[in-house]
Amino acid sequence: MKIVLQKVSKADIDVVNEISGKVDTTFEPQHIGIGYVLLVGVSDEDGQEQIDWLARKISKLRVFEDENGKMNLSLKQVDGAILSVSQFTLFGDTRKGNRPSFINAGEPEHAKRIWLDFNEALRAQGITVKEGRFGSHMRVSLTNDGPVTILFDTDELMSKH
Repeated sequence: MKIVLQKVSKADIDVVNEISGKVDTTFEPQHIGIGYVLLVGVSDEDGQEQIDWLARKISKLRVFEDENGKMNLSLKQVDGAILSVSQFTLFGDTRKGNRPSFINAGEPEHAKRIWLDFNEALRAQGITVKEGRFGSHMRVSLTNDGPVTILFDTDELMSKH
């Protein structure tokens, strides 16, 4: 799995109607205040081990400032939330030509299951998680706080060195 984590002071997501280009009224727009926007990419090799590892790591990550201005507080300690967005383009391969290849992104059925299970694993850690809609055109608005942006790639982070 690949995740881009952005610490935010607020974030919103709308789903776009593919025909009209307007907000899809069948999807209730999601909003969070302080917290993280997670762009989540899934490969076919990802499973429960990656889900559990990332949920633990992200729930305990300390990037919020304490009373001394040091990054020392976790998401739960600041009563923050997560806006999780499925993002197959994190697996875009741009080594050849000008059009990215997404061959390394997970098959949609598998990727959706892993993404939803990951969101549930975060909730099991006591975190409020709002979601985009898998496979849809979405508009994400956020105010990056810091800015703090952290990359997680389980192929790199979980490998035995």
